[in-house]
Amino acid sequence: MTSNNLSPTGTTQLSGDSPYLGSRVFALQFTSTARGARLARRLVAVRLDEWGVPYGSGAHETVVLVAAELATNAVRHGHVPGRDFHLLLRVTDAPRPVARIEVSDTRAERVPPRPGQLPGPGPELADGGRGLLLVDALADRWGWCPRRGAPGKTVWAECALT
Repeated sequence: MTSNNLSPTGTTQLSGDSPYLGSRVFALQFTSTARGARLARRLVAVRLDEWGVPYGSGAHETVVLVAAELATNAVRHGHVPGRDFHLLLRVTDAPRPVARIEVSDTRAERVPPRPGQLPGPGPELADGGRGLLLVDALADRWGWCPRRGAPGKTVWAECALT
């Protein structure tokens, strides 16, 4: 059963068990600022620990880093003044433990390259662009799609928890 709780920012957050078998979900909207990205990273870390993926474990560090990169990208490249970004974290146990992170922003015209089409390290990355290279290296799968029911896009990544 899911429950709605009041978050530290005064917004409603979804957290708890998912209707999917062996699944837990955390979802929250964040301000499209560096502070919002930091809060998203911190809350993902807390939630993972509460769900049995402890601080200091390789899986915990990987998922938190991927979530931080996706949130930071939403702020840097998906920011539209007055619009927030949305983060969803889903951890499923069956058939194998996996964390799925989805970050949605409202900027539809700036889309990331598809997996496998990222540029290699070089001068074009001098001013940034390493975030998706980290996601590509750490996540088992990642991609993006148009945001459902609203303008923008959703960038997602899946990380095994074993």
